[in-house]
Amino acid sequence: MVTFQLERTPPLSLDEAWRRLTHWRRHGDVVPLTRVRVLTPPPTGEGTVFVARSGLGPLAFDDRMEVTVWRPPADDEPGLCRLEKRGRVVLGWAEIEVWPGPGGRAHVIWREELRVRFLPSFVDPLLAASARTVFGRAMNRLLRRP
Repeated sequence: MVTFQLERTPPLSLDEAWRRLTHWRRHGDVVPLTRVRVLTPPPTGEGTVFVARSGLGPLAFDDRMEVTVWRPPADDEPGLCRLEKRGRVVLGWAEIEVWPGPGGRAHVIWREELRVRFLPSFVDPLLAASARTVFGRAMNRLLRRP
């Protein structure tokens, strides 16, 4: 199991940063070899379920997630979204927080606990480094693209 945290202060409002980070299908556009399907009807809220399918052919796996906390930012109050990862291979949780930052910019915190079944714990340092890189790039791309 690995836990990591990423932080960014993009030149975006709270609402716009939230919108970009919680548009689930867009995650498939920014993570290599990944496709995202939302299984529940819009709008997103507690109980929304989506699946990120990552990999190629027989080496692909599903990362099933459910939104368990959904508090969009409102009136300069921070927003919080918590996802529980409930796949056969990937387990854990992720949290996306959007706070008021300096100069009217959003301050984004992405926390994640990641467990991959069948991986021995000695692989955790490599998994942590890979996850920080992949999710950091995804976060950057999501925040850059409207």
